[in-house]
Amino acid sequence: MEKMQKKILFPRDAIKKRVEELAGRISADYKDRELIVIGILKGAFVFMADLIRAFSIPCRIDFVRVASYGAGTESSGRVVLTKDIETSIKGRDILIVEDIVDTGLTLAYLVNWLKERNPQSLKVCAFLDKRKRRKVAFEADYVGFTIDDGFVVGYGLDFNEQSRFLPEVYIIDQQQVDKK
Repeated sequence: MEKMQKKILFPRDAIKKRVEELAGRISADYKDRELIVIGILKGAFVFMADLIRAFSIPCRIDFVRVASYGAGTESSGRVVLTKDIETSIKGRDILIVEDIVDTGLTLAYLVNWLKERNPQSLKVCAFLDKRKRRKVAFEADYVGFTIDDGFVVGYGLDFNEQSRFLPEVYIIDQQQVDKK
């Protein structure tokens, strides 16, 4: 990949502070309960790792993998489950962890799909919320940062499987994205 022009949107110290704040709220909300945290692969794994390490409550983890983008930057509108959870969630407290809420299609699908398994409770924690691009009404219960628009990478977020490793969140030039 040629060198991308990018600018820092959220530096690592701001991310760390916000993750700790979210973990504190979640820990308080689930005090004296065990939480099952379900990360959405691949993008949420960095955020989820930092989040659960900042919890003051016990938790179990699992992962799902869903696809709606392919190699592009626009959602296809079709959500496909490619990896199911391996844990029974019936009667359990569930927190879905996602990297970014964009159109809302993926999370609306996943929440409905998991509710069919009869959890005691089900909430969503999203690192980023990009409200401008919603196609369905969806609100996460916990949100790290809200952004207007733009294509972001870093801290688990990628463009064509590139840039997940970056410790900050960067906004990249849309013209570069459109050329790919």
